[in-house]
Amino acid sequence: VQLQASGGGLVQAGGSLRLSCVASRSTFSINAIGWYRQAPGKQRELVAVISSGGSTNYADSVKGRFTISRDNAKNSVYLQMNSLKPEDTAVYYCNAAIAEGWKMNNYWGQGTQVTVSS
Repeated sequence: VQLQASGGGLVQAGGSLRLSCVASRSTFSINAIGWYRQAPGKQRELVAVISSGGSTNYADSVKGRFTISRDNAKNSVYLQMNSLKPEDTAVYYCNAAIAEGWKMNNYWGQGTQVTVSS
């Protein structure tokens, strides 16, 4: 599966951005799809994920500020980011976890840069 992410940019602290990720296959067939981020010098970390059943999970640092949603008709997942902070600055990656045979495979999109100025 191919994932195309978009929506990053430069925003001031307190502002909002909406990231989009379009998958090349139906999101019905994707076990979990979500967003990770990686800041310079840091490890990639989970931001938010939504399962095929619609359950969501968020990093503690973004709870109450970010909302993940999916539109299966458009094979898309979105990350609405509000009340952005400078520490949210990172490259954001779309990820899809798909059970294929006995394995759970991870697929990554290209990153999209989010920069939050203070």
